[in-house]
Amino acid sequence: MPRLLALLVVIPGAACGASTAATTRAPVPAAVPAPAGGRPSSRGLAYLCAAHRMRLQPRMALKVSFFSRLLPVFASLNGSLHDLSDDYLFSAHMVQHLLLTLAVPPLLLLGVPGYMLSGPLSRRFVRPAARFFTRAPIAFVVFNLAIAVWHLPPFYNAAMANHNIHILEHLMFMVAAVLMWWPLLSQVPELPRLAYPGQMLYAFLMSIPMSIVAVYIAMSDHVLYPAYAAAPRVLPLSPLEDQLLGALIMWIPGGIIFYIIMTVVFFKWNARGEDSTAGAQVDWKPSTA
Repeated sequence: MPRLLALLVVIPGAACGASTAATTRAPVPAAVPAPAGGRPSSRGLAYLCAAHRMRLQPRMALKVSFFSRLLPVFASLNGSLHDLSDDYLFSAHMVQHLLLTLAVPPLLLLGVPGYMLSGPLSRRFVRPAARFFTRAPIAFVVFNLAIAVWHLPPFYNAAMANHNIHILEHLMFMVAAVLMWWPLLSQVPELPRLAYPGQMLYAFLMSIPMSIVAVYIAMSDHVLYPAYAAAPRVLPLSPLEDQLLGALIMWIPGGIIFYIIMTVVFFKWNARGEDSTAGAQVDWKPSTA
């Protein structure tokens, strides 16, 4: 497997089933397309195929930059964290959910340059749907509704009992999180970011619903998710204490992240000195007037 991965990095054409004959290479853009869906391995393979089909040979630094963005996906869905989340600790599951919603989606959005999306967005039915779901109010509702509903005991317990439902839960989290991050990190002017004042308000409001869900879990006087009550104890915590710890992880780090976003947005706003929507876009250029 390591040799195969090395081959895919060096020779993208080998994975795409396309000819590797010498062709005139187009200039390498600032960023190479980075697909945003599927398994981590399939995203990496699609990245290499996209570069090959566009007759681009990305520099090794660009390849390393893209593949490093997949590390949080591997960290959250594989290894010890995955095992602890699925079988032992509610608190570990909350760490996993924070990675899937607050770490992975922004990295993937930042890894997809706008020109990669121009083709799909030009399709007749895609652009109206994308324009609707990436609007800040809609993205706000979709994300927070997904978080709230999936943490209700009937839905959460169903996901714990059925692996396919669990996969659906995580996919919905990631899709909803991409929509949630879009008004802050959009890479295409057709589906613009909010103006900087709007971004600050959006980030502040986004911290509230997740806190409400966390308070609901933290204040419970009984175990809401029986799968963890029956699990072997791998930490010196009772199931109820583990549930409280998980709620605090959702509440405090989850809230702090949005305050960090507000801080970053404030300094970007100050640096550009623009209050308009155009001033917050990825393609903004300072006025020469």
